[in-house]
Amino acid sequence: MCDLVARTGRHQQRYEDGRRLVAGCIPFRYRANNDETSGDEQDKVVEVLMINSQSGPGLLFPKGGWENDETVEQAAAREAIEEAGVRGDIVQFLGYYDFKSKTHQDACCPEGMCRAAVFALHVKEELTSWPEQSTRRRTWLTLPEATSQCRYQWMQEALVTGFSDWHDKWSKGGGGGGGGPV
Repeated sequence: MCDLVARTGRHQQRYEDGRRLVAGCIPFRYRANNDETSGDEQDKVVEVLMINSQSGPGLLFPKGGWENDETVEQAAAREAIEEAGVRGDIVQFLGYYDFKSKTHQDACCPEGMCRAAVFALHVKEELTSWPEQSTRRRTWLTLPEATSQCRYQWMQEALVTGFSDWHDKWSKGGGGGGGGPV
């Protein structure tokens, strides 16, 4: 049984300019490259963690409402724990991504418009028990695998133009760390 409890309800949700504000992350880790053609034994492959959708096919990154009593970074980290059962370090703000939610239309956001602040989260711990484990399956994927299995175009864009571009610069020593949302 899980001691953690997922937050529910919309009474503390943040809204701005008719959009619901959400926070999410792209959880990532490194694994050894077992490719025998690689000349560098120290070469590591980056993998990202995705979860199943509760409403259809395809995979997602953890995300959810940003509430009034937390920072956007805290909200992203909380969603990673609640939905994917992972803890780690927020290492980079990847950008804002606008999308329309078909399931989350309410009085504050009748059009269902949302703005997601997305972060890279370096996973340090995989929990054996987490709040949504009965409805979520987590899967580690390479970047090409994740790109092809993203359920939503905006998440695919966050992965390709946000995460992959940042990670390429960061892993080559080009900086790109530490920036937060504006």
